[in-house]
Amino acid sequence: MDSSVRNLRVAILSSPGMGHLIPVVVLANRLAAHHNVRVTVLQVTTAVSPPESKLLDLPLHKDLVQIIQLPPVDISHLVGPSTQVVTQLCLMVREAVPVVRSAIAAMESRPDALFVDHFGTDALPIAAELNIAKYVYVPTTAWFTALTVYCPVLDQEIEGEYVDQLEDLRIPGCKPVRPEDVVDPMLDRNDQQYDEYVRMGKQIPLSDGILFNSWEDLESKTIQALRENQALRSVVNIPVYPVGPLRRPVEPAGPTSEWISWLDRQPNESVLFVSFGSGGMLSAEQITELAWGLELSCQRFIWVVRPPTRGRVDDAFFNVGNSSDGTPNYLPEGFSTRTRDVGLLVSMWAPQIEILSHSAVGGFLSHCGWNSTLESITNGVPMIAWPLYAEQRLNATFLVEEAGVAVRPRELPTKQVVGREEIERLVRSIIEHKEGQGMRDKAKQLKMSAEDGLGRAGSSYKSMCEILSKIG
Repeated sequence: MDSSVRNLRVAILSSPGMGHLIPVVVLANRLAAHHNVRVTVLQVTTAVSPPESKLLDLPLHKDLVQIIQLPPVDISHLVGPSTQVVTQLCLMVREAVPVVRSAIAAMESRPDALFVDHFGTDALPIAAELNIAKYVYVPTTAWFTALTVYCPVLDQEIEGEYVDQLEDLRIPGCKPVRPEDVVDPMLDRNDQQYDEYVRMGKQIPLSDGILFNSWEDLESKTIQALRENQALRSVVNIPVYPVGPLRRPVEPAGPTSEWISWLDRQPNESVLFVSFGSGGMLSAEQITELAWGLELSCQRFIWVVRPPTRGRVDDAFFNVGNSSDGTPNYLPEGFSTRTRDVGLLVSMWAPQIEILSHSAVGGFLSHCGWNSTLESITNGVPMIAWPLYAEQRLNATFLVEEAGVAVRPRELPTKQVVGREEIERLVRSIIEHKEGQGMRDKAKQLKMSAEDGLGRAGSSYKSMCEILSKIG
């Protein structure tokens, strides 16, 4: 059933931060553009971290999508200097529940359904109060979804820390999870964010269904397990809907863009794009080794360079400056001069989607955030997986071992500095070796299957129609 036969209204609750708001807005735009749904995005904000001006720049579909930035909530009395990110996000949404309830009550027309992202499950009772449908949107993989909903079982079955287990963690019907690949909240069972994660796993199955940002061809085994495996269904006995890949559209930077002009002069599939996302920052030592590895590989590259941290992702930047040839002082002296014929350094930010869609790009060295991963796969670009935090280790393992579109360092970059010789090997393998071409071919196949899945005859399109027909 095509939901356009009736103008449905959906409210989507987004937890704080651009990384969470972007996939929610992409979902909202998809609902509006392809199903004629009117969507109101409710964005949780905080007094400590006020709404970013960039939120207002996100492209919205005509007059069918609007973003309401909720009044900020204050959790300063609930957190301390050591409070982890997942805990903070869950507390922010929990404190915002009365504000969310008031915002929905103030809407001109009551929504037909409430969608929440996976950090917003504390708001699900609002939908029950209004007697409307309620769904959880997990903007990442089916495998992450399976681990999350099964974690309460693992919590009862396994003693001690997960990272100390000698055997893989078993999820019925799914690929096992290596202890070193567990998501950040599972690294320390004594930390509050672990309790929040287990709580999330218990609350998600209380919804009417789960949407996740993947598609049938990419994760067929895990999706089948979520639908049919009796042991897993005993934990999450609700429908699951792969609706992806949902990603931002290409937004041209303009003909005078330095990076695009540079890429236009390079051979097809010859450039490695290096970027760790907005939150991905490396130590000074690792940046030095990465620079030397790129230089030793003799391959073309475009590198979005950020100053180093003092060892933690959220630490302050070092004081930085440039040497006489323009090389930032945290890079090897003379690096810019020696690599000027093959490399381009971009400070802090570059239009990632536009770069990945350029014909000159043949590989992507990435932190494996799922937004970036989808942008790479849907452009047919293989990856060097360099996970840093959150669920990125899980994503990296999936990309290497299941999807077959990535290579990765022998050791986790979060455990030790990856040396220049190994970086050289990885870069050469992805750009100039037969191994890289095989992954590139696989990525292009997935690009086509992704396009098919979103088409009107595709599985992801049909999943969305099924959800909306139940709501309507």
